[in-house]
Amino acid sequence: MFKVPEHQVAGHQAIDGKLGPLIDDSGRFYKPLQDDGRGSNELTFYESFSSDTRVPDQIRKFFPVFYGTQILEASDGSGLCLHLVLQDLASNGLNPSIMDVKIGSRTWYPEASDDYIQKCLEKDRKTATVSLGFRISGLQIYESKESGFWKPGRNEVQSYTADNVRLVLRKFVSSNSSIGSNVNPDCSFAPSVYGGSAGILEQLLELKAWFEDQTIYHFHSCSLLILFDKESLLKGRTPVAEVKLIDFAHVVEGKGVIDHNFLGGLCSLIKFVSDILSNSNESSTKACFVKSEKKCMCTK
Repeated sequence: MFKVPEHQVAGHQAIDGKLGPLIDDSGRFYKPLQDDGRGSNELTFYESFSSDTRVPDQIRKFFPVFYGTQILEASDGSGLCLHLVLQDLASNGLNPSIMDVKIGSRTWYPEASDDYIQKCLEKDRKTATVSLGFRISGLQIYESKESGFWKPGRNEVQSYTADNVRLVLRKFVSSNSSIGSNVNPDCSFAPSVYGGSAGILEQLLELKAWFEDQTIYHFHSCSLLILFDKESLLKGRTPVAEVKLIDFAHVVEGKGVIDHNFLGGLCSLIKFVSDILSNSNESSTKACFVKSEKKCMCTK
């Protein structure tokens, strides 16, 4: 049985009679092919990428599994429609915290029309895209069983400045995110989510190492999906933090040239995450020192 994705944070959604993706209970994500060329371009990418021996095996884990295509009834009731069949990236978490980050200071592709470039440029300038090299396109943060998710609206997310982005990246890994916007996020989960050998930062650095070398593809207007199961952390379990690349409608051949647009945005995001992690570690060290000092004073 097909249903609307509960944890989709950005992009076209299959609600209010609109065309959008569907999921099933087997962990698969069905994305309708748009009829303006973007759908066929994305299908071409997945087919090419799946069989491209130049892509290292360890890099493939950052991409959704591609199962092929399937004809389904479109969510908008317009009839049968060809869908990409992909891995449902949110299916492994009960209440996943998710962030969609569009990478690159330039979101249009080289062959785009002047009108399309102007449209992208206007949006890029209104958001953090130009200044930071990336922008947050959507997110949800699991707060608690009682509060559910904090999920800001599209207009709010698009208005984020650099300071807002930094705050949200901190809030994403904080235990006090549900208290209110005026409370300083404690970043108590940063070492578990952003840090560690399998954390978000290490995954971003692994991707960076590949992008510093790969000249196969240029990933225009692609996003990084960052997700983890916060509920596991709240219950004292080690969370599975993941980074995945999504949205490949505007991928073009690299033709032997490094994708500096994507790489620059990725490096900018890495700097933000790294700073949060460093500050979190420093705060933890200071807290331990103060606690130790108090204990020593009590024993004197």
